[in-house]
Amino acid sequence: MFDVIISGAGPTGIMLARELRLHGVRVLVLERDPEPSAAVRGLGLHVRSIEILDQRGLLERFLALGQQHPLGGMFAGIVRPPPADLDTAHGYILGIPQPVFERLLTECAQEAGVEIRRGREVVGLSQDASGTAVALADGTRLRSRFLVGCDGGRSTIRRLLGVAFPGEPASVEMLLGEMAATEAPDRIAEVVAEVRRTELRFGAGPLGDGRYRIVVPAAGVAVERSIPPTLDEFRRQLRAVAGTDFGVHSPRWLTRFGDAIRLAEQYRVGRVLLAGDAAHVHPPMGGQGLNLGIQDAVNLGWKLAAEVNGWAPADLLDTYHAERHPVAAEVLENTRAQAALMDTAAGPQAVRRLLSELMDIEEVNRRLIEKITAIGIRYDFGSATPLVGRRLRDIRLRRGRLYEHMHEGHGLLVDQAGRLSTQGWADRVTCVADTSEELDEPAVLLRPDGHVAWAGAEQGELEHHLARWFGGDSHQR
Repeated sequence: MFDVIISGAGPTGIMLARELRLHGVRVLVLERDPEPSAAVRGLGLHVRSIEILDQRGLLERFLALGQQHPLGGMFAGIVRPPPADLDTAHGYILGIPQPVFERLLTECAQEAGVEIRRGREVVGLSQDASGTAVALADGTRLRSRFLVGCDGGRSTIRRLLGVAFPGEPASVEMLLGEMAATEAPDRIAEVVAEVRRTELRFGAGPLGDGRYRIVVPAAGVAVERSIPPTLDEFRRQLRAVAGTDFGVHSPRWLTRFGDAIRLAEQYRVGRVLLAGDAAHVHPPMGGQGLNLGIQDAVNLGWKLAAEVNGWAPADLLDTYHAERHPVAAEVLENTRAQAALMDTAAGPQAVRRLLSELMDIEEVNRRLIEKITAIGIRYDFGSATPLVGRRLRDIRLRRGRLYEHMHEGHGLLVDQAGRLSTQGWADRVTCVADTSEELDEPAVLLRPDGHVAWAGAEQGELEHHLARWFGGDSHQR
């Protein structure tokens, strides 16, 4: 019997599995597909996801195979430079194709002891007071204490749970693929620039060796989007939208996606939870989907591990839904707004021009950048202190960096006066007596996901918040 079974070996499922292994949880990942997908649905990581990799000591591996791009305003494709004092030590976008990111993340998870079984499709589930059971398509049955569905927008786990997935069906569809083109590169660039003057959903990005990543509006919405488009369908749409098919041939992969917006009503039903696209789907504007799933995983991982390991406060696992459901709702809202601003009709284009002017105002630009990059999130912990509830950037300490102390996934107390103690929680919270010119509070308590749980100077207040997030004093058990 496993502690946790995860259905889905995409970025969310693999990140969650690794987080659980940091706490010694026995975890199994089941994946329906026999091989990883070659489709490049995501092209990079935003600031908050980059910070998470840094917190876990993994970032250098991804930087080595990625490319750092300047961070700028990117709302609905409206480009503005970022404010000079953006609240992060990682003010860039990390360009890295999703298959490469998934491969590296999978390697990190397997090194931590995660077991992944491919070609294993979940077709049934049940749960009782002591655990969950899943039935696989090959007749195998497996038990675990908890089950997490990270199996995408068409989640089998969500359907079997009967969790409602309200929202809006796709009204438009896009074709996406990687293929070779015989047209001259200068001519392709010229056509793309001309078409994008009125159709911002069109693009053709060079990949080298005469190959391109191309996206073009489809003729309509397919009845079954899981069936990829044909090369002939792609060519027809290129001719319809751009007046030429660029002589495309030899596709490596082809796929389609729509602008459906849906949000699961519940992220938890008993011992079964949902994360990533299984919990929310939205248009890809701003490249937020992969990042949102990674951040779901890091919010859930330490809480689920605490439940498995027996030290979780009574309502800790419920804070996963309470914190992440509103975040997803906000992402759905901003992607809905961005999709509307990319409409070619006169009304949306007038609003787009107005927003372009407003983004010249620094605070407007800052707010939108913080939304897209997820560094503006503040969970409501009931504190008036502005820092509490927010994640803390990687500040410089007198001896090293903040994030260097977060690699093991524990809580962290940074005590600038060196007077506080986490003695009864030493197995769950690391205490660092050090100072920083970038930290105004005498001491801060960080959760394993990097969000500030408390700021202050009093031992009694600290112990109250230690118990709130990390359970009871081990000396009193």
